Amino acid sequence: MKHLKIFVLLSVVLVSIGVHGQSFDTYFVNKTLRLDYSFSGNARQQLIAVDQLNVMPGWYGKRRHLSEVPVEGNGQIIVRSHRDGEVIYANSFSTLFQEWLTYDEAKTQTKAFENVFLVPMPKDTVDVTVTLRNNRREVMTQFTHTVVPTDILIKRIGESNVTPYQVVRKADNPEKSIHVAFVAEGYTQAEMPKFIRDVETATEAIFAHEPFKSMQGRFEVVAVKSPSIDSGTSEPSKGVWRQTALQSHFDTFYSNRYLTTLRLRTLHNWLAGIPYEHIIVLVNTAEYGGGGILNSYNLSMTDHVMFKPVVVHEFGHSLAGLGDEYAYESEALEMYPHDVEPWEPNITTLKDFDSKWKDMMEKDTPIPTPLSENPQTVMSRVGVFEGAGYSLKGVYRGCQDCRMRTNTNPEFCPVCRRALVRLIKFYTD
Repeated sequence: MKHLKIFVLLSVVLVSIGVHGQSFDTYFVNKTLRLDYSFSGNARQQLIAVDQLNVMPGWYGKRRHLSEVPVEGNGQIIVRSHRDGEVIYANSFSTLFQEWLTYDEAKTQTKAFENVFLVPMPKDTVDVTVTLRNNRREVMTQFTHTVVPTDILIKRIGESNVTPYQVVRKADNPEKSIHVAFVAEGYTQAEMPKFIRDVETATEAIFAHEPFKSMQGRFEVVAVKSPSIDSGTSEPSKGVWRQTALQSHFDTFYSNRYLTTLRLRTLHNWLAGIPYEHIIVLVNTAEYGGGGILNSYNLSMTDHVMFKPVVVHEFGHSLAGLGDEYAYESEALEMYPHDVEPWEPNITTLKDFDSKWKDMMEKDTPIPTPLSENPQTVMSRVGVFEGAGYSLKGVYRGCQDCRMRTNTNPEFCPVCRRALVRLIKFYTD
């Protein structure tokens, strides 16, 4: 989506934050520690605070590569053993808070945003560090706190009154799979049959694309029937406010098509007790909008003609940290400093192109690569095409067209496919 300014990095090689090869059972039990935070501040100063600690049955994230991250986002959460300081778990993320900090409003106003992260439940006392970075990979703020597993104030949730859900797709091996939960937003109880149909449509769209198609046995998918009082979603610019499960709305950051939910604690409350890690929110509206936030959620409208390509595009953002490959002549957004290599695996400023897709190019391919008028060449040729990351100049994409560039392109380009394959294998091999 145009207005979702996500800063993420997918390294060609896995990035190790601590030692390798830890055994899950040595440090963790088969439960999930849900950490609720408030991120607050403005463009000058940011603050991270703990809101609530929760424990839920089952762990549905990675059990290998515990201290490694395949995607270095604009934020990381690191869990260390309190006893010896060893890194025993790491994950990365992007947030709406960090995006908001890039807007002019953050220069004069102070706001707070909810954020929720999932880590496996430790057996012993741990220190948890949350770090936020800007688009130059510089640390903005960092916060460390101690978690004692026996703390009586850690709230137990998800053991009863679990939201009704339906298994949509079973993985070949649930313990080595990516767990995806579709969540209903703006569907009344009477509209739940429509929600299930919409989930089936979205699932079919995702798994019609490579590499999801050939690796679909590595995914487990459920549909979570979270009912709303009202049908649809809020549209503040029209004076329309609806009572929905996640209080989603258009006009996020005053952009009329930017559809999000800021109620992350509510979102995860609906999911408590359900097997999930990655989240796709389906919003029951015909208005065009959505967004994808790395390791947070993918949100898409359902009744617009572009529903299927948008939900796939946004899954590229939220699952794998793929960057937007389009650019605007009339309103270029300077999201990527030209003297810093972007974090995303599918765009480059040529500052560290060797770490991207240079090895995929045919010998003597010119840089930048000229556009081709041959439709067949457009679909397969890997090069360095100028115009990506919202900028017409100075930022480059790997192919002439791609699902991450246009809604009309039928597939991910070879560069994006390789990034997706690497990430899926990281979680499931």
